[in-house]
Amino acid sequence: MRWMARLIYGALVWREQHRSKAGPESKKNREPEGKHEHLRIGLRGERLAYWYLRQAGYVIVARNRRPHRNSGELDMIGWDGQVLTFIEVKTRTGNQAGPPETAVGKHQQERIIRSAHGYLKRMKQKPASFRFDVVGVYWDPVAEYRVHVVKDAYKA
Repeated sequence: MRWMARLIYGALVWREQHRSKAGPESKKNREPEGKHEHLRIGLRGERLAYWYLRQAGYVIVARNRRPHRNSGELDMIGWDGQVLTFIEVKTRTGNQAGPPETAVGKHQQERIIRSAHGYLKRMKQKPASFRFDVVGVYWDPVAEYRVHVVKDAYKA
C-alpha cells in the first residue's frame, strides 16, 4: 500500500508545483469563494502532509478531529508502528515567519495535549505509548516543496 501513497503524494506535489508556476490568477488555481487564502494554504499543506506520512509508513486513523465539543482540533492522529501520534501540521509559503515546525507555541501545545487526553479517554484499549509530532510543510515556486517531520516535538 505504500506504493499507492508514494504515487498519490508524487501526483499532489506535481499538481502543486504546476499551480504555483501558473500564478494565482490561473484557472487552475481558482478555488471556491468564501475561504480565506491562509485556510486554503493550510488545507493544501495538510493534504500533502497526509500523503507524505502515509508513504513514510504512518497509519492515519483520524483527520481534523475534535474529541469533544469544547476542545481544540487535532490535525491528524495516526500510528507510527506501535506508537500513537498526535500530529500538528504547519504550512508556510515564505520564510518571513521562520520554519513552519517552530510555529507551535506553548499555548497551542497545551490545547493539543488537552485534546489528545480527551481522545485517549474515549479509547477502549489504551496505547502503550503516544507522542506529539509536528509536520512542517514549506513551499515556494523556486525551492519547490519540503516536508519535515519533527517526532516527539514536545512532551505532555
